[in-house]
Amino acid sequence: MSSEANVQLLKEAYRRWNDSKGGSVDYWFDNIIGPQISFGSIPRGAEPLAFATDYNDRAKLRGYFDGLLAEWSMQHYTIDEYIAQGDVVVARGSTAWTCKKTGKTAETPKVDFWRFKDGKAIEYYEYFDTNCVVEATR
Repeated sequence: MSSEANVQLLKEAYRRWNDSKGGSVDYWFDNIIGPQISFGSIPRGAEPLAFATDYNDRAKLRGYFDGLLAEWSMQHYTIDEYIAQGDVVVARGSTAWTCKKTGKTAETPKVDFWRFKDGKAIEYYEYFDTNCVVEATR
């Protein structure tokens, strides 16, 4: 697929993610995430964000979404810019989530790195202000 096709896939997925406030997990698995994916997150599983770690198994990757949605409520997920070259797409924007335990909201810049093969994501890594998110859990 072309770079533009990969961007269009992500635009629709992010639109659904924001509009459903995180309720579109199945859409991501059905339409974006490939059968084999390398998935990483900048906290690398450090507490209190144990779910935000590395996954190399599609079935176990559900644990990321289960943990995220069990512990946090999305306020918004806004992507302002897509940068695409070859099989790579970088999505840049911001997101805000409220910690269910404390009621505190973390608003942070967000960058998502994607690599595609045959129209499915095979690599993902997310970058965000971990300090801001950890502080919302306290």
